[in-house]
Amino acid sequence: MLRDEEPSLISFETKEIPVPPDVIRQPSPPPVLAEVQDLIPEMPPQVSEAMDVSSPDDLVCSKSPLQLHISTTLMENFMKMAKRNTDKNLETCGVLAGSLKNRKFYVTALIIPKQESTSDSCQTTNEEEIFEVQDKRSLFPLGWIHTHPTQSCFMSSIDVHTHYSYQIMLPEAVAIVMAPRDSSRNHGIFRLTNPGGLSVIRQCQQRGFHPHDPPPDGGPIYKACTDVYMNPNLKFDVIDLR
Repeated sequence: MLRDEEPSLISFETKEIPVPPDVIRQPSPPPVLAEVQDLIPEMPPQVSEAMDVSSPDDLVCSKSPLQLHISTTLMENFMKMAKRNTDKNLETCGVLAGSLKNRKFYVTALIIPKQESTSDSCQTTNEEEIFEVQDKRSLFPLGWIHTHPTQSCFMSSIDVHTHYSYQIMLPEAVAIVMAPRDSSRNHGIFRLTNPGGLSVIRQCQQRGFHPHDPPPDGGPIYKACTDVYMNPNLKFDVIDLR
């Protein structure tokens, strides 16, 4: 179970409850903030209330997100599961899901869906299975993670469109990019900028790889998160649906 004390920098712990054979229980250490910065949540504790908006523009102008905690071992474990594809220069993707406790989100499940991959793309299939897992476990969709086996650590035009669907559902949702061949930055945790990036992608009707104009304010479309805590004491499950 999640610890009630305030996380410091990173955290992990294992569950004692029996789990189904398709679930791999992973250890988790105490929390550490990725690019740490104090975060004062202004959103109501109930996500349904936080999402009570009347238009896309209201979503774009939503308040600051709540803290998001991720296990310090999650990325490493994901890369182990992606190794077979990575060795073949094929992308791998996973879905991040979790719970809300004391006005903080915790990623407690890494779901690996059935998928079709190339060297620069990854498309989930049988998505109803993902929804079924989230529904049965009462999990919030907190983002996604995928590899760039041959490229650097960045968000492609396809990536930002994929992430838009997560972030409009929940402002806390993140996109994690794993780039093992990028010597300067082998991973990144990103969100679309608000309101700039969200507005640009909301208005874009193109598909596939394509360029985007910068937001009206001249800022970036996406940026690295400064309010995500890498928590060494956080437990999580790996649910492989492949």
